Amino acid sequence: MSNLEQLGLYFLNRHGPIIDGVFLEKNIINRMTRLKKFTFNIRSMVPLPNQVNLPPNEDLQNTFRNFQNNQIISCVNYFSKADEFHCHIYSYPYTLAYYNDITNNFPGGLFKCIREVYLFDEPSFEHDFFLQIAQSFP
Repeated sequence: MSNLEQLGLYFLNRHGPIIDGVFLEKNIINRMTRLKKFTFNIRSMVPLPNQVNLPPNEDLQNTFRNFQNNQIISCVNYFSKADEFHCHIYSYPYTLAYYNDITNNFPGGLFKCIREVYLFDEPSFEHDFFLQIAQSFP
């Protein structure tokens, strides 16, 4: 795989740990020296008893500072009813046809390929949220 020039990684990590830029750089980018294009969509879901240090979104975003020519979006959420921490990181522009578990922390953007949207309403949505959704998914 060291000769790979393009990689699309779509991954759901159900029981942690959180996958961040440091992990991707160490375990993928540094091992694939010919890699020119890396697109990804990664969700990490961590039961809270398993994770002591939950990073804020800003800290998570900073782990991608060495990713050149990529716009990386990150979003973190704590769901008290499920007692879970969710982390979603993806390269932009987003290439999948669906976007799961959109919350009030949705970072926005323009998503031209999306055909299905799944909302997660903890806490409840406000009117402005639906305006943002309407603009993001034409």
